[in-house]
Amino acid sequence: MARVFNFCAGPAALPEAVLKKAAAEMQDWHGKGLSIMEMSHRSPEYVSVAQQAEQDLRDLLSIPANYKVLFMQGGASAQFSMIPMNLLRGKKSADYINSGQWSAKAIKEARQYCEVRVVASSEDENFSYAPSQADLKLNADAAYVHYTPNETIGGVEFDYIPDTGDVPLVADFSSSILSAQLDVSKFALIYAGAQKNIGPAGLCIVIVREDLLGEVLTGTPTTMNYQVTADNGSMYNTPASYSWYLAGLVFAWLKEQGGVPAMNVINLRKAKKLYDYIDGSGFYANPVKMNNRSIMNVPFTLKAAALDAQFIKEADAKGLLNLKGHRSVGGMRASIYNAVSEQAVDALIAFMQDFAKRNA
Repeated sequence: MARVFNFCAGPAALPEAVLKKAAAEMQDWHGKGLSIMEMSHRSPEYVSVAQQAEQDLRDLLSIPANYKVLFMQGGASAQFSMIPMNLLRGKKSADYINSGQWSAKAIKEARQYCEVRVVASSEDENFSYAPSQADLKLNADAAYVHYTPNETIGGVEFDYIPDTGDVPLVADFSSSILSAQLDVSKFALIYAGAQKNIGPAGLCIVIVREDLLGEVLTGTPTTMNYQVTADNGSMYNTPASYSWYLAGLVFAWLKEQGGVPAMNVINLRKAKKLYDYIDGSGFYANPVKMNNRSIMNVPFTLKAAALDAQFIKEADAKGLLNLKGHRSVGGMRASIYNAVSEQAVDALIAFMQDFAKRNA
């Protein structure tokens, strides 16, 4: 069966070259006679795979030496708890920017551990924009400031990095990591669920500055202590070993493509094509403020919501899968992560043109 074009928000498309390599190594990894998912995570062979994956990620993002890279389980949602557990460091409150459903979930979880001060929100316009720097009512005594640079559900992307002064900045980069160049040194902590731009579900990457480690809330589980995770090379307990291995293949693939700068050029081109068509169609619309449109997640509505089910049915039949918008917002959404080719975007636009013509 031919491969389809997968626009899923996550678990998302993986590079075909990575899938082929993983398939070739599935039963016999490098002549060892067994799959890497059957290996001890403490074997020299697996440790070398894990270390290479970390080094490749460090290279791709130019991660400074004073940052630890942690390969953790529980997805990004587990970090909603781990962040206050590890970063409050004796303080009583943290600042959060509310720009959509994922930041709202982070806020709700953090309230179990500290006073959460929402310093800006775009809820007043149904999360169709990202609050500006001028909107932020920051507190100098906050333990940290948390925000979501790219809201996967709403397709809202910050066009700047918040200036938080001396207060540590924390960011959930789950749906935009590795899609554009990033100055890691501007952040105290970056986290990203793997299942969008990194690899399969089951893994979360945490990039954290060393000086923030070692002072956790009383009662923090050992497996959720960043210091313990760092001290044990992310192997205090058995890690998500196969997801880690596949993430390493994706990192190597990205380097082969020319790294993050090269991918960003392609991503900008893909997004521009799709937004330009939507804006000029007279049939489709995107609700997000122009300068906050995500290059990874493109939500759109049809001229009549009654056509939504027909659109999805016909798109599926054409091999254009997972275009239905999130259940909380409706409409459509095309997630065009690194592994989604320009050919896929071209095919989507061609279908949208034909559908609009037939249903205008």
